[in-house]
Amino acid sequence: MADKKVASLAEVKEILLERQEEQELTAEQKLALEHCQKFSRLEHKTVKKLLKELGELGFLTEANTVKIADVMPTHPDDVRVIFAKERANLEKKDVEKILSIVEKYL
Repeated sequence: MADKKVASLAEVKEILLERQEEQELTAEQKLALEHCQKFSRLEHKTVKKLLKELGELGFLTEANTVKIADVMPTHPDDVRVIFAKERANLEKKDVEKILSIVEKYL
């Protein structure tokens, strides 16, 4: 189980759609696909670009970049909520950098 990977909603949606073509999805997979279709705001290719750009900031973990891509925050408070459980406190300039990157993809 050491090979865990964080996946964005767009990536999960793409995986489930591929599986759906191959075989019948389980009830849980169908619910997950429905959730992804409702709440995924970007296409998988666009999310990849966004994750790469957020990762280049240097102070975000992979899990944080995926959360940001899934939520697509538009306000500084939205970003702070994502980091509420983190020990590190984001500076105002870091929050602004995140928001400016996200804004490009909205």
